[in-house]
Amino acid sequence: MLFSLFSALVDNYGFLNIFKYLTVRTGLAIFTSMFVVFIVGNPLINFFSLKQIHDPIREDGPTEHIIKKIGTPTMGGLIILLGVFSGVLLWGDLSNPYNWFLIYIAGSFGVLGAYDDYKKIKFSNSSGVSSKFKLIIQIILALIGIFFLYFSDQSSELENLYFPFFKNLVINLGWFFIPFYLFVIVGSSNAVNLTDGLDGLATVPVILVAACFAFISYVSGNIIFSDYLQIPYIEGVGEASIFCGSIIGACLGFLWFNAPPAKIFMGDTGSLSLGGSLGAIGIITKHEIVLAIIGGLFVLEAISVIVQVISFKLTGKRIFKMAPIHHHFEKKGWAESTVVIRFWIIAIILAMIGLATLKLR
Repeated sequence: MLFSLFSALVDNYGFLNIFKYLTVRTGLAIFTSMFVVFIVGNPLINFFSLKQIHDPIREDGPTEHIIKKIGTPTMGGLIILLGVFSGVLLWGDLSNPYNWFLIYIAGSFGVLGAYDDYKKIKFSNSSGVSSKFKLIIQIILALIGIFFLYFSDQSSELENLYFPFFKNLVINLGWFFIPFYLFVIVGSSNAVNLTDGLDGLATVPVILVAACFAFISYVSGNIIFSDYLQIPYIEGVGEASIFCGSIIGACLGFLWFNAPPAKIFMGDTGSLSLGGSLGAIGIITKHEIVLAIIGGLFVLEAISVIVQVISFKLTGKRIFKMAPIHHHFEKKGWAESTVVIRFWIIAIILAMIGLATLKLR
């Protein structure tokens, strides 16, 4: 909104030209989203507490969780989304289809997550909606977004899959790009959801991934930088850096309230929407595999659940004491803060490796 206003006035007020720069608007999006979260955070936390909007704790989880976390408000993802949308709508170019694609994915997955949180709260059950129902709705929502992207995207790269570390290794997926994109968006959404089990555990890795993709979006949308780095040039995708900046700011603000001991959980409202958004950013920048590297912590958490389920169904035995894997280490006696900080370190290392792939070609 402000970007559109300033663009219209730039001929009369030359100094407003500064707002055409993506770097400036990304920085403003970070501070705007963080400011909004700081402003609405405490009032909404108090409101959720008053209305007893609490997250039911898994009965099979660590005993410490049942003692310390019971009664903590949930649905904090609403606070994050308020921050994200404020940053994007104020500083993003609303004529850019990539912005609307990302807004749609974040919003629709957030609504699904809110419904899941509502079911948990209403029936005091940590399961919420069934996994099958959730997966079907996620696929439908992602499919709508993909078709919107297909009919609005002017890039010839949409169907191409690029591999890091290789200069010329490109696979044209044809119509198989649809199931692949579904896998990336839905898989990313669920992976972040599985990671969100300890105070601050998912928030910091989301910030790291968003920061990396703010840079990737910027260079992918710049014909000079993309040519230098030998990555695909995607016209207009630089605007995704505004969305990434909004995620960074909103999550930094939310971390103020989510740091141990958490005053609020993001719930499925936050984790599903943030995960879906990261997957969507990965596909529009054509860095889906790099996303799996930078967001490797989320991949690890998801794989631990898949392995646990398969092992139990086939052999009747569990590989981990509890899945996702962060609970396994808690069961082994690690303090929650130890698990969180060590997982953050892993996320930082993976982020650096992922960024290195941009040059190692």
